[in-house]
Amino acid sequence: MSLSGKKILDVVSSRHMVVAVLATITGLYYLLVALTNTMDTETNRHAVGAVLSMKATIHNPGVDWRAVTNSTVANIAYVLIVIWEYLTAFVLLAAGGVWSRVLTGRPRGLDTAVKLSSLGWTMGIVLFLGGFLTIAGEWFRMWGNDDVNASSAALQNFLIAAVGLILVHLPESAAQQPVSVPSEPKAQD
Repeated sequence: MSLSGKKILDVVSSRHMVVAVLATITGLYYLLVALTNTMDTETNRHAVGAVLSMKATIHNPGVDWRAVTNSTVANIAYVLIVIWEYLTAFVLLAAGGVWSRVLTGRPRGLDTAVKLSSLGWTMGIVLFLGGFLTIAGEWFRMWGNDDVNASSAALQNFLIAAVGLILVHLPESAAQQPVSVPSEPKAQD
């Protein structure tokens, strides 16, 4: 049995299949997160406000000045986070779609699949490493917040995106590249 000249087992066990599945599942995950944040706005807006206000964290006059207590600013931050989640989801789901075309024998889309996957996971890193771990985690001291501490979830999401980026940017292995066999030298009489 073959799929455009390739054996099915070669396709389903390939690194490209792993990247396609990871991009699709990660995209679906971000879509569910964004939908949840859209449907349960009260809980999630409260969480963003709690982190920005720094009310439930370890207090120190040297860092308490960082607190943002303006509810309008918290709402804007919340909306921007949700929009970013939707955009990340759509990019990764598009990557999964292009990967499916590549895996079914349309190799011309490989470059697009790689670029979309890379963009989507980079967007995830910007959100979770940049936004949640760096800005919320350190600047607003979310790690010490008694009400809301999403540091472990942010780390989990950063690691998934990092694994995806590593996989998508690995060079093709020697087993996947065509092998040229040198001809044996002719014996001289």
